[in-house]
Amino acid sequence: MGFLILCLTFILAAPVVLAHHKEEPKVQKILYVPHDNRPISDKQTAEVVEKLGYQVVVPPDNLLGDRQDLGHPDELWAWLKENAQGAEAAVVSSDSMLYGSLVGSRKHEYTQEQILQRAEQFRDFRKAFPKLQLYVFGSIMRTPRTGEASGHEEPAYYRNYGADIFRYTVLKDKNEVEGLTRREKKEMAFLEELIPKKSLDDWMGRRKKNFAANETLIRLTREKTFHYLVLGRDDNAPYSQTHLESRHLSQEGADLGKTSFQSMAGIDEAGMLLLSRAVNTLRREVPFLYVRYNWGRGEYTVPSYSDEKISASIASAVMAAGGMMVTNPAKADLVLVVNTNPNGKTYEANDRANDGTPREGTKYLADIVSDYVAKGYPVGIADIAYANGSDNALMAELKQRGLLFKIRAYAGWNTATNSTGFVLGEGVLTKLMKDDDVDALLLTRYLDDWAYQANVRNTIARQLTWLRGDGVYGSLDAKRDAVALRSTRMIARFVEENLPPFRSLEEIQVTFPWNRMFEADIQHGERKEISYFRHAG
Repeated sequence: MGFLILCLTFILAAPVVLAHHKEEPKVQKILYVPHDNRPISDKQTAEVVEKLGYQVVVPPDNLLGDRQDLGHPDELWAWLKENAQGAEAAVVSSDSMLYGSLVGSRKHEYTQEQILQRAEQFRDFRKAFPKLQLYVFGSIMRTPRTGEASGHEEPAYYRNYGADIFRYTVLKDKNEVEGLTRREKKEMAFLEELIPKKSLDDWMGRRKKNFAANETLIRLTREKTFHYLVLGRDDNAPYSQTHLESRHLSQEGADLGKTSFQSMAGIDEAGMLLLSRAVNTLRREVPFLYVRYNWGRGEYTVPSYSDEKISASIASAVMAAGGMMVTNPAKADLVLVVNTNPNGKTYEANDRANDGTPREGTKYLADIVSDYVAKGYPVGIADIAYANGSDNALMAELKQRGLLFKIRAYAGWNTATNSTGFVLGEGVLTKLMKDDDVDALLLTRYLDDWAYQANVRNTIARQLTWLRGDGVYGSLDAKRDAVALRSTRMIARFVEENLPPFRSLEEIQVTFPWNRMFEADIQHGERKEISYFRHAG
């Protein structure tokens, strides 16, 4: 009897003993090399995946490029190899590895031989780490419409001849696709005479190097070096040099299929999309997406800075994230509501019309969001009625209806494809997150896209001449600290008027890491109590 009691005691105690010695699950490590150190490209993208419990390892800022420092490709290759041990996946910008950064891809002084030698290192890296999932994204060089639109991120001559170069490539592309009229042929000949030969040869020569590098990346994809390759069409237009090169590169990789290679509109959102794909692959999940547009042109909208209708861009983004489109919102992991203007046009967030006054389609779209939230659908909003900032009328409607923290994801920054791609890549991951983490990510976007980009930035840009010292919108210089202080105060006021009284927003600090007003780094305190507002009222 005593022996039986002893055995029963051991059996009952065993689970407790085993539980005490149970090992903690291993934190999976993902390497991420962004194409520069802008907050949205770098830490805001990495933060999304960190919310899921992954260890996202990013190179130090001094290795990544910015506007003045074009980056350090050879040092980045050393960093990548040193940190790859033990990683499950790597999402890598080819622009960083070949030229140093996205800006570096436009302004570098490397030879084609140097660039292609770096590209070949991907093959050696794959051999050294055969089990690592490797996802690569790179850019097809942009074609800014004007020198002003280039933002000092092209060679100096583009400031003087940018509009002429853009128009020349429009005609060059159109000539390949459908031919030119007699008048257009004369215009093209005139532009060839007008643009200094040295400048045009330099610009086209840079593009030739980029094209050759992208051809190499496609070949490496064919050799199974990469699990997935995305070549993003940086700022472009339906006819442009970017569009021309994209057509040829798509033909080069036509045999690969969209399950391993895509050329797609946009570039800044590619890191988020491929990180999302990496997580979905590691979890062996295929997220389902349902897309709903505003009334009017909706899916047929061709946004500014793009060469295709927005529905085609969203379909490409879904594929890049490893997802699948569905026709029933009840079965979707993310219901993506797209804020387009009924007339099919997109405007700039600093347009006078973006003053918060309801427009055609504002209440209609808010009704859609209200209906989907009421049904319990996980809603993400791609706010693309305006480029480079939120639609103030829509945001006011969401605020009034108490919906700001009842959706799962939001984006309204930079170009339309930047916003749709980012919110899609982030949004499909939110089903795995706690409400606090979802709302913290929403708050990041509201502070950046809505408070700063659509409001504070525009106001302070008009006040720059009031401030002492030298400095302009694109190079703040001596006005940098004053603009940072003024932005901090104005965002704090905006928060008081538009967002719930989170303790985390009691201390806000705004800085300008790229010495320009186009983007800001907005820091605030720990985000704790946000989820209360998701379930309240």
